[in-house]
Amino acid sequence: MTHFIADSQTIANDLMPNLGYEIEDFQYHTWRITSWGNLEKRITGPEFEAGGWKWHILLFPFGNNNSNVVSIYLDFADLKDAPTGWHSCVQFALLLWNPEDPTSSIYHNAHHCFNAEEPDWGFTRFCNQHKLFTPSEEHTRSLIENGCCNITAFVRILKEPTGLPWHNFVIDYDSRIVTGYVGLINQGATDYMNVELQLLYSIKYFRKAIYQILTEDDEPIKSIPLAMQRIFYQLQVSNTSVETTELTKSFGWDSSNCYVQHDVQEFDRVLLDYLENKMKNKNADDTIPRLFAGKMKSYIRCVNVNYEYSYTEDYYDILLEVKGYKTLNDSFMNYILEKSCEGINKYQTENYGLQDVKKSVIFESFPPVLRIQLKRFEYDLQGNTIVKINDRFEYPLEIDLQRYLSPDSDRSKPHNYLLHGVIFHSGYLHEGSYYVFIKPEKNGKWFKFDDDRIIPVNDKEVLEDNAINSINAYMLIYIRESDIDFVLSPILAGDIPKHLQRRLDEEKALYEQRKKETEEPYLYLSTKIVTPDIFEHYQGFDLVNFKERQYPLSEIPQVKVLKTETYEAFKAMVAHKFDIPVEQIRLWIFIKRQNRTIRPDTLIFDSFLGEKMEKIRRKMVPRCNELKLFLEVAKTTNGKIWFPPAESSFHILVFIKYFNPDTQSLKGICHLYVQRFDQVSKIIPILCEKKEFPPNTPLKIYEEIKPDMIEEMNLIITFQQSEIQNGDIICFQKALTEDEIQEHNSAGRIHDIPTFYESLSMRIIIKFKPKYIDKRQNPEFMLVLNKKYTYDDVAKHVAIFLRTDPLKLRFTTAYQTSGANKAVIKRTTTQTLSEMLQTIYPPGSVLLYYEMLDINIVELETNKFFKVYWLGTTVKEEDVIDIFLPKTAIVNQIFQIIVKKLALKHNSRIRLYGVLQYKIQKEYDINDSIDEIQENVTLYAEEIPQDEIDLGANDKVIQVYHFIKDPLCTHGIPFKFVIKAGEPFATTKLRLKLRLGMNAKDFSKVKIAIVQALSYAKPQYINNDVILSDYGLTDEFLGLDHFVFHKLEIAV
Repeated sequence: MTHFIADSQTIANDLMPNLGYEIEDFQYHTWRITSWGNLEKRITGPEFEAGGWKWHILLFPFGNNNSNVVSIYLDFADLKDAPTGWHSCVQFALLLWNPEDPTSSIYHNAHHCFNAEEPDWGFTRFCNQHKLFTPSEEHTRSLIENGCCNITAFVRILKEPTGLPWHNFVIDYDSRIVTGYVGLINQGATDYMNVELQLLYSIKYFRKAIYQILTEDDEPIKSIPLAMQRIFYQLQVSNTSVETTELTKSFGWDSSNCYVQHDVQEFDRVLLDYLENKMKNKNADDTIPRLFAGKMKSYIRCVNVNYEYSYTEDYYDILLEVKGYKTLNDSFMNYILEKSCEGINKYQTENYGLQDVKKSVIFESFPPVLRIQLKRFEYDLQGNTIVKINDRFEYPLEIDLQRYLSPDSDRSKPHNYLLHGVIFHSGYLHEGSYYVFIKPEKNGKWFKFDDDRIIPVNDKEVLEDNAINSINAYMLIYIRESDIDFVLSPILAGDIPKHLQRRLDEEKALYEQRKKETEEPYLYLSTKIVTPDIFEHYQGFDLVNFKERQYPLSEIPQVKVLKTETYEAFKAMVAHKFDIPVEQIRLWIFIKRQNRTIRPDTLIFDSFLGEKMEKIRRKMVPRCNELKLFLEVAKTTNGKIWFPPAESSFHILVFIKYFNPDTQSLKGICHLYVQRFDQVSKIIPILCEKKEFPPNTPLKIYEEIKPDMIEEMNLIITFQQSEIQNGDIICFQKALTEDEIQEHNSAGRIHDIPTFYESLSMRIIIKFKPKYIDKRQNPEFMLVLNKKYTYDDVAKHVAIFLRTDPLKLRFTTAYQTSGANKAVIKRTTTQTLSEMLQTIYPPGSVLLYYEMLDINIVELETNKFFKVYWLGTTVKEEDVIDIFLPKTAIVNQIFQIIVKKLALKHNSRIRLYGVLQYKIQKEYDINDSIDEIQENVTLYAEEIPQDEIDLGANDKVIQVYHFIKDPLCTHGIPFKFVIKAGEPFATTKLRLKLRLGMNAKDFSKVKIAIVQALSYAKPQYINNDVILSDYGLTDEFLGLDHFVFHKLEIAV
């Protein structure tokens, strides 16, 4: 025991990692427990002091809401004496151990900011119960013996170096007040974008340049510059975290894209390339190259002959090795180190053949803002995967880059650089998170930006002096000290576009108005008023449709009234709204019955005139947050208004619907009172009068009990015997002769009320959207259809709406969640609409896409239709050719259509190939049947290049495709390419560049690799000093590794 106490500091160091904070106080305390089995369910140990405050151990020996575990916490015991706003940053470890054998122990450690809201912290699952009394494999004795054990708390009180307590960001944290900055909201996996935006925002010269782009007439979700302007302005003025959804929508993304993580450096390249093009010939034309572009020279010098080759190019960032290098200087020196190429690595020169050479790069200049990417990921050949390099890497707050410059470079300016930002990446390649440390002001503090969380940090944390950051630094941003005043020059009011401030102020005012409206339920009561007119124009179940989205919802007027308002005042409001004398109206409350129908059931009597509306709601419909009311309007006779006496129990309010089989309609016609003890037959003359039928017209009368229960009423019993009550619905129609029934059946019409109600239950709302956006601008619309409709029935109803031929319509189903195209519905199908949709109907409408065809669908389904993308000489889509041929046609007929459409020479040699997942699946022969072409491939056609026609004896044609880092992450248009025998790779690259139609800057970012066609082996990247034909390529592909933002390009 004495030995244990003496070594408490050493034990604490073993149990708790060094967080890098100054320790203000360290204390330990041991609680000796002698009768574990008799302990209460919740118990605290003796108090002890640490940091000038009292603490104790809080123990749940039989678990805190979990009897299978032991729960132990550190608890602040001085809460009553603590001042308002008290907090203490504490690192602690709790150790449970056998006093007879201290090596038999278990511990956990944590750190926490203790405060009044969270005065205890620890471990709910400290240890499983069964481990307490059973020796582990490493020990002969259990943790608890004879009911005895010790629990020791090791407590470090830590100094807060930033002046800000650790925070859980849940209670009362305001980053604007604490740090002066606000964060960006993560949409799923957009942390890489958030750190890049915060960095660009912090470079004020860049922010000003973004503000200078003309965007006044743009829409935020269609304009990347405007979306960025709005984000930057809100970061500047908002008190809450800023949304980025407008920006991602301007990229052309939907929500699914926001759950795909990209590399921050690749995102930076694409975004800046786009913005640089957008700024051309504008006020901010040279902003991006002026801030971020430097120059480097690459050279190759022969050892044994007088030959040297070099070229200079711009760079926007530098990729430095981490593995094997401890410091930034070490990695920089390796970058410019001259390397020898000898033996099998000799360089092929133009005039001297293969030569031993030395090659390197050297910097001609550094930009004002230097971005250094640290190579944290590499391919593991043995594991056949990309792995992260978690080596510690040191970098300084200040660095002189002059030593890495070419001797001939301009040194008139000093090259001292100050650290401005560090991007960190924690986790793995595809599963990780980004955050960034930024020093926004020249002489200011450092802050950690982690999505919507911003806190101050100190130099120690920035320089990775702790275990967490030491392996995660991913990108360093330095600013030249002599340029820092212009790079970080203040933003003035005149720098911000006026329209930006005006639009955001208007949106803020609208937001505040809506926010106020959302808060109104606490003050106001919402009421929905169903008028007789609404009922009389409604066709469906009940009186109206309040919320069943499977059917069209009724448009019901709403009236908001203060909950404290009297019923008398509310009644006057309703009378005024509908322009009816107040004495002529009564209001009935709709009640949801046990059979799930909603009917007017309870009259609000005038005895409630002095009651508050909220009291009426609580008394009559306590489970509803709103009142649904029927507005009863009394008829006047000789200037007199009649309502049944309030105390009368003989009158029943019923609602009448009439079914007309000729027009296939069932609509409300009125509400009226019947006598409780009258026979049902007494209503017949009234119903005949309402429809102006002869008085003795035979009628069929039904009660609508619920949607699937429509029962014919017995005419000789009373309404009471029929169990008719207030709010019930009575339906009637003319009694039909057998000939009339046969006539309706022959015409496909429903002839009776029960069958018509059954048809109503089969209704479904279908939302139709055009499958393709074209110049015809076809509309989106909704139709109420029947689930039993055939394909032709659906086409007929859509054709009526669109005023077109139903045989020139084709429909495609959609995925329920994403709304993407699913499958074309063939006209020959025998399925009903319900079966075609193959989905459980969600609330609301179901989506179908439609196409308006130029040809008859019968003809279409016996032919094949293709879209062929014609490629120019630079492997870019130049034209789209629609091919429509019988299924018996051959590929040569496609070639004939292409030649005619594009006015090519009749002897042009054309290639047609199908692409799936961005790789060529098949090149089609002229005699292939077009029926063999799969529907899921993308078809490309091109004129076969001349160098392929003139193929040399030892030349080979291989497939070239595009990927990003991983050969499986494919994109772009693949193509065929000639590998010429004996051609230096520099010449091969030049032909590739011309074939792709890329400029030198973009092509410099492309890495070229040999990729095995049928395996997942690591791609073999090719150096400049090789001859590609020497590799003996057979089935391999040539892979182009480069990043392309497809959606961003589309938006552009």
